[in-house]
Amino acid sequence: MQLFQISPVVYRRTSQTVALAALSLVVYSLMLFLQASGKLLPMAPVVIGLSIASLVIALIALKWHSSKLSDLLLFAAYLLLASTAFYLTVIMSGGSILPITVLWVIVAILASVFGTFGIVPVFIASGYSVFMSAIGGSFELEILLNTLFVSWLPLIVGYVLWHKIGSTTPARQGNSMTSNLVNELGEANSKSGVIIEAIADGVIALNGKGTIELINPAAQKILGWSAQDAVSLSYKSVFKMYDSKDKEVEPSLDPVEKAISTNIQTETDTLSLGTSSDKKLLASIIVSPVGQMGQGVIIVFRDITSDKKEEREQAEFISTASHEMRTPVASIEGYLGLALNPATATIDDKARDFIGKAHESAQHLGRLFQDLLDVSRAEDGRLANTPSVIDVVSFTGNIVEGLLPQAEAKQLRLTYKPGIDNLPDNDRRMTPVYYTHADSDHLREVISNLTENAIKYTLKGDVVIDVNGDNNHIVISFQDSGIGIPAEDISHLFQKFYRVDNSDTREIGGTGLGLYLCRRLIEVMGGQIWVESEYKKGSTFYIKLPRLDHQEASRLMEEAAVRAEEEAAKEANLAAAQPAPEIPEPTPQPIPEPAYVAEPIATQTPQPQPTTLETQPQVNTPLSAIEQNPQAYTRANNPSLNIPTRGPGGQN
Repeated sequence: MQLFQISPVVYRRTSQTVALAALSLVVYSLMLFLQASGKLLPMAPVVIGLSIASLVIALIALKWHSSKLSDLLLFAAYLLLASTAFYLTVIMSGGSILPITVLWVIVAILASVFGTFGIVPVFIASGYSVFMSAIGGSFELEILLNTLFVSWLPLIVGYVLWHKIGSTTPARQGNSMTSNLVNELGEANSKSGVIIEAIADGVIALNGKGTIELINPAAQKILGWSAQDAVSLSYKSVFKMYDSKDKEVEPSLDPVEKAISTNIQTETDTLSLGTSSDKKLLASIIVSPVGQMGQGVIIVFRDITSDKKEEREQAEFISTASHEMRTPVASIEGYLGLALNPATATIDDKARDFIGKAHESAQHLGRLFQDLLDVSRAEDGRLANTPSVIDVVSFTGNIVEGLLPQAEAKQLRLTYKPGIDNLPDNDRRMTPVYYTHADSDHLREVISNLTENAIKYTLKGDVVIDVNGDNNHIVISFQDSGIGIPAEDISHLFQKFYRVDNSDTREIGGTGLGLYLCRRLIEVMGGQIWVESEYKKGSTFYIKLPRLDHQEASRLMEEAAVRAEEEAAKEANLAAAQPAPEIPEPTPQPIPEPAYVAEPIATQTPQPQPTTLETQPQVNTPLSAIEQNPQAYTRANNPSLNIPTRGPGGQN
């Protein structure tokens, strides 16, 4: 508690002076007490006690300067010293003892340190001496001059002295530094103003009530409003936002209101802005809060109409190209499968190895085209979403079990925590049933992709999959001991075509589409995806999905079962309503007379039949059928081959 706002240097010197004066008073009083003479003898014990108390308090205040009571302690020590000096100087000695008079001068000089609290008591005490002399009839000019030199002049000297010392203290220097800082901030503010005026993005500053306080030239140009007209208006009058259906954005979706009410930065690139001429343009909007809640926000926005047009054109090209190239790639896969099928081709082991590698590359190319198609569907809103009730624990366990061979091939330990039954009793846990309402194909693709990535980017060690959650959410984690992700790459990891480029990842294949597609699929299902990673130590990916309680999950499953029964009954009724096809009666044909009489059977010599391979079924299948659908033919005649019609989820 800085009651008197005493600077550190002045405080230290005052404490030392009070302590020294009190010590001098103790020594002088002891000398008088030992001499056992003079007027001070009867009061010597009291004077010594007060002086010692003043000395002790001054030393405590000097040591504990950083405490909240330091100013009060110093002021208490000063008051004890001043009271003792006043008593000895005015009451007992009448100002006739030189050492006591000098002590009073010191007290008067110190009074200015405490401002009004110190000056007023000294001024009153000196006036009391003059007043008592006047009413006692012994007032002389000498008394007035003595009071002037002993009390009032030291007050003036003390004020000048401590003011000068205070002006050179760190507090004063701090004020000077503050002034310099203010000047620097003013210059920085001027420079920032120039920058805001020069940047191409629109900038609007709002106060806590949503009133426009600043709008830069770029914002004026984009919106068609001048600064004179826009400033002091509500942002809703100038910064009009519309959704994809050209309707004014609802308050719950307004990024500006969100930022003002939550004091959290919000951003969006799905809204349109209306100009003063009622023209609509797509915009990227970032709203950042300023200071504490209610102080205001800064809106930064730009026109992305042309960017969105280019993105749509790129998406259309990718979609068309991928769709057109999938057909020849599928044919290549089919013919290579036929070449690998012993039923349709005979090749040696070396050729089989070459064709097998070509078949794997063709499958990889097919998956890449499928990823590109999925990405284009996700970007233009054509990605289907058919939710159903899923038991996440068993669903994830089945996917992880299917990927065990990949981990074993790299000698990795793939662990699914909810599926561990051989743990010690103290490590076991009851895994609850976690239901979610999501598209099973999308969720399977995301889980497969993240698990495969964990295996792919882990050279040795463990990959651990776990499922946890609370009453509202389910969290699936994918932890690996792999190469990790540098901190500067984490923020870009879920962007399209982005791959971490360093010496650890160059030898690992990938297109940069897998994680982007995972993010879009999770967002379609109403979830979130994020990663925590430390370079060279591994990564952990998380996906969060909304959780259904058991009652709601049961209701949805019953409704799905009822719909399935209704659809089955409808199909059965349609089949029953169709008339059965009429089979015409066969027309009897005359039996032709034999042209010759057969020899007796016993005399017929059996003819040798050509040897046929048991491994050649359907020898009468025309070649045209094989050429029309080589994949289907190969899959039907050789089920052991893995020739998918659609690759799994995109891989990173």
